[in-house]
Amino acid sequence: MESEDTKKIQEMKTDLNLLLECLKYQMDNPFSQKEALVTIHSICHQNSNAGVYFREIGGLTFVKDLAKSSEHNVVKEAALYTLGTVAEQNVYCQQTLCTSELFEDLAWFLSDNDSNTNLKRMSVYVILVLVSNNRTGQTLVRETGCITILSQLFRTALSKYELNLSDKNVFQSYQLWSSVCSTLCVCVNNPQNDENQMLCCSLFPHANDWLINCMKPEIIRPICSFIGLTLANNTYVQKHFISVGGLDVLSQVLVQLESDSHKTLSSAKLAVVVTKTVDACIADNPTFGVVLAKYHIVSKLLALLLHESLDSGEKFSIMLTLGHCTEDCEENQYDLFKNNGLPLMIQALTESQNEELNKAATFVLHNCKKITEKLSLSLGEHSFDENEAEQFEDINVKEKNLEERWKKAKEILHRIEELEREGNEEEIRREKYKDHVSSLNINIQNTLKYLHAESIGGGPKADKDKSQSRKLKSYKSHGVMSQACTNDDQMKTLLKSTNPVNACYRESGKNKTLCKANSSCSQNLHEETTFEKKNFVSQSSDHVFKHPTPIVKNRKQQLPVTDPFTLCSDIINKEVISFLATNSCSKMLKYRCSGCIAVGKSLNSRNFSKLLHSCPYQCDRHKVIVEAEDRYKSELRKSLICNKSN
Repeated sequence: MESEDTKKIQEMKTDLNLLLECLKYQMDNPFSQKEALVTIHSICHQNSNAGVYFREIGGLTFVKDLAKSSEHNVVKEAALYTLGTVAEQNVYCQQTLCTSELFEDLAWFLSDNDSNTNLKRMSVYVILVLVSNNRTGQTLVRETGCITILSQLFRTALSKYELNLSDKNVFQSYQLWSSVCSTLCVCVNNPQNDENQMLCCSLFPHANDWLINCMKPEIIRPICSFIGLTLANNTYVQKHFISVGGLDVLSQVLVQLESDSHKTLSSAKLAVVVTKTVDACIADNPTFGVVLAKYHIVSKLLALLLHESLDSGEKFSIMLTLGHCTEDCEENQYDLFKNNGLPLMIQALTESQNEELNKAATFVLHNCKKITEKLSLSLGEHSFDENEAEQFEDINVKEKNLEERWKKAKEILHRIEELEREGNEEEIRREKYKDHVSSLNINIQNTLKYLHAESIGGGPKADKDKSQSRKLKSYKSHGVMSQACTNDDQMKTLLKSTNPVNACYRESGKNKTLCKANSSCSQNLHEETTFEKKNFVSQSSDHVFKHPTPIVKNRKQQLPVTDPFTLCSDIINKEVISFLATNSCSKMLKYRCSGCIAVGKSLNSRNFSKLLHSCPYQCDRHKVIVEAEDRYKSELRKSLICNKSN
C-alpha cells in the first residue's frame, strides 16, 4: 500500500514538473498554456500536497508573473483561477501569495476598463481566497485600495433593478456582483474587522435601494448576508444603518415576504433570512425595537413561526429575534401578548425537545413578565407617558374584550410562576433526599458498629440494652430497619470481617438464630444473638428487628473447658429449651440435627457417617461434612475404576 502511495506521489510530482516546463516553453501558444494551467488546477484541487510541491518548484511565482505579464485574457483568467485554487486548498500557499504586490495587480485588473467581466470575476475570486480567515489579507485589501474598488463594483456591476437572468450579459454581470458581495463579507468578518466594517457603511443606501426595488431571492440573500456581517457586534455601524433607514426597509421587506409566505414556501424561507438580518441590527441595541413596532413586526414573526415548513433552526432564529424585540420595548411586548404570543412560547417550552429553542422561548417569556403583571392590574395604575396613554386608550376603544385578555394574562403569569416554583421545589426535594439518604446510611452503620462492639465486649449492660432497643424501635418507625434487616448477609459479612468467628446458622419458619464463637472457643464464649423476622412479604415487607435478651453471661465461670462441638451443642440445647416454652416452637426438638444431638456419645468415623446420612434435618455444618465425604468417596471410586481398566 505504501509503495502505491509513493508511486502516486512521484507521478504527481513528475506531472507538475512537466506542466511547468510546458508553461515556460509555450509562451507563444496561449491555448496550450491555458490547457496546462487547467490541468495544474485539477491536480492541485484533488491533492492539497500538490500545491505545496508546486510552490517548492517555483510554480506559484511563475504563474503569478504569467497572470501579470501575459497579453492574452484567457491565459490571465486561467492563471488567476489556478492561483485561487492552490491558495484555497493549502494555507501555506495562501500565505505565500498574500502580498501587497499581488493585491495591487488584482486591483489593477478590476479597475482596468479593458478587463472583461470574466477576468474581473477571477480577480475577485483570488481576493476572496486570500482574505478568507486571514487578518493579514483583510489589512492588505484595505491598504492597497482593493476594498474601495470592490465597493464601486457593488454599486455599478448591476445597472438595472429589473433583473433578467436569462440574458447572458446580465447573468455574467450578476455573477460578478454576487462574487463582490461574498468578498465584501469576508473583508468585514471572519475574523471581524472593525475598520473594514466602517468603510462598508457607505454601501448601505445602495443596498436599501436594491431591497426596495427588487425583492428577488437572488438579490435579497446576498445583500442580507452583507448587511448582517457588516453590522455584527458593531454598535456604531448598527446606529448608522438605522439612521439611513435600513431597519425600516428591512421591516417593509419582511412584512411583504410574510404576506407572500402563505402562498409560496420560498417566501417563508426568504423571510427567515431577513429576520436574521433584523436581529443583527437590534441584538446590541434593544431600544431600536421601537422602529419595528411601527410595522407590527412581532405579529408577523408570530405568524411566520407557525409556518409548518420551517425547521427548528429557522424557528430558533425567529424566537431569538422576538426576544430582542421585546427585551426593552413595551409596545412589542404588548403586541406579543395581544397576538397570543405567550401561550405559543409556553407551548414551545413544554413540547419542544430542542434545548436552544427552549432557551429562546424562556428569553421571550422573561421579557414579557413585567408587561403581563401590568396588564393583570388596572390600566389606571400604569405609569405611562402621554403617548403611551393615548395608544392604550385607542386600544381600549378598539378591543372590547380587553378584560378577558387581562384575565388570560393573569393565568399566563400564574403558569410562568408555577413553572418556576416547580423547578425550585424539585431542586429542594433532591437536596433533602440526598441528606436523608446520607443520614440513614450513617444510622445503619452506627447500629452495625454497636452490635459488633457488643459481640466483642461480652454481654451488654441493662441500661445499654434499653438504650439500644429504643434506638432500634425509632429506626423502625422511620423505615430504617426495613432496609437494614432485608440484607442479613451484609450484617454477617461485616461481623465476620471485623472479628473472624466460627458461626452456626439455623433457620426455621420465621425465626433465625445466629451463634458466634471465637476461634479459641474452648476458652471464651462471648455472645448469643437472636434475630427474629415477622411478616416477611415480597416487595413491601415490614421486617422487625428485636434486640436479643442476653441469655448467658460470663460463660467462662459456669462451663468447664471442652471441645468446640460440645460447646456448640450445649448452646443450641439451651436455646431450644427456651423456645419450647412457646407454642410456636413446641415441635422444634423433633427437627434437630442428629449429629448435633449425638455429640458426646461413643462415635467413630463409621457410625458417625451413617448417623449423618440417616438424618433428614442436617445443620449447615454437618451438611457440609456429608457433602465433602460424598465427593471424596466418589473421586476414590473413579480412581479405582481407572486403575482396574489400566
